[in-house]
Amino acid sequence: MTLVRDLVSVFKLRIGIAITLSALAGLAIQPGQLPETGRIFGLALAVLIASSAAGAFNQYIERDLDARMPRTRSRPFVAGRLRAGWHWLGLVSAMLAVALGLAGTAGNGWAAFHVFAGAFTYGVVYTVWLKRRTPLNIVIGGAAGSFAVLAGAAVVDPVPAPAAIVLAVVLFLWTPPHFWSLALAARDQYEAAGVPMLPVVVGERRCARIVLAHTLALSLLSLLPLAWGMGAIYGACALAGGLGFSWTSLALLRRPDRRAALLNFFASLGQLLLLVTGIFLDRFLAGDAS
Repeated sequence: MTLVRDLVSVFKLRIGIAITLSALAGLAIQPGQLPETGRIFGLALAVLIASSAAGAFNQYIERDLDARMPRTRSRPFVAGRLRAGWHWLGLVSAMLAVALGLAGTAGNGWAAFHVFAGAFTYGVVYTVWLKRRTPLNIVIGGAAGSFAVLAGAAVVDPVPAPAAIVLAVVLFLWTPPHFWSLALAARDQYEAAGVPMLPVVVGERRCARIVLAHTLALSLLSLLPLAWGMGAIYGACALAGGLGFSWTSLALLRRPDRRAALLNFFASLGQLLLLVTGIFLDRFLAGDAS
C-alpha cells in the first residue's frame, strides 16, 4: 500500500483526474456528434497519462524545494522511498509519447497538440521556467487545464465552439485562486523555501483581494455558456458553484488566515466539480447526446 500511495503522489493522480474531467467537460460542451465510447476513453486516458507524466516531472525537478517545506518533505523522492534517477526522465518521456499517440488516434492532431501543450505548460513553463522566478507562475501554469478543455473539444471538432472557449478561459481563471488559497495557507513555508508565491510577495490581504477578483470574474464568466445553448441544469450548477466560491473568497478577504484559505481551496474544488457535473448532466440528460 505504501508503494501505491507513493505512485499516486509522484504522478499527482488527484490533479490528473481533475484535468481529465476538464477534458471530458470540453468534449461534452462542444456541439456536434459525440465520438464513439472507445475514442472518448482513449482521450481520457491520454490526458491522464500526460498529466501524470507532467506531475512526475514536477516532483523530480522540485525535490530540492520539497525538502525545504514540511508540507512536502515526506514526498517519495525527498524521503528516499523512490530513487530519483535519470530513468524517471525516460519514463516521463515514454508516457508523454504514449499519451500523444493515444490523443492523435482517439481524436486528431489538434487534440494531440493540446495534450502536449498542457503537459509542457505545467512541466516546463510552470515548473522549470516560472515557479522560482515570479509570482505569476501559477497564472501562466493555469493554462494546463485550459488546454485539457480544448483537447476534449477538438475530438468533436478541431475548431472550438464559443462555449468551449469560455470554459477554457474559466479554467484559466480558476487555477490561480485555487492554488493561491493553498499557498496562502502555507505562506510561511513558501517564504522559508524562497518560492515567490503571490501571498509571499504581496502579503495575505492583497492576495485575498486578488483571489476574490479572480473568483468573481470566473463565476460570472461561467454563466456565459448559457448564451450558446447550455441549459438550466448547467446554469444551476454554475450559479451554485460560483456563489459558494465567491462567498468563501469574501470570507478570506475579511480574515485571510489559514482556516479561511483552506476553506476557499476546498470551495474551489467544489465549484469545479459542480461545473463539470452540470455540463455532463446538461448534455446527457437534458440535452442532445447524439
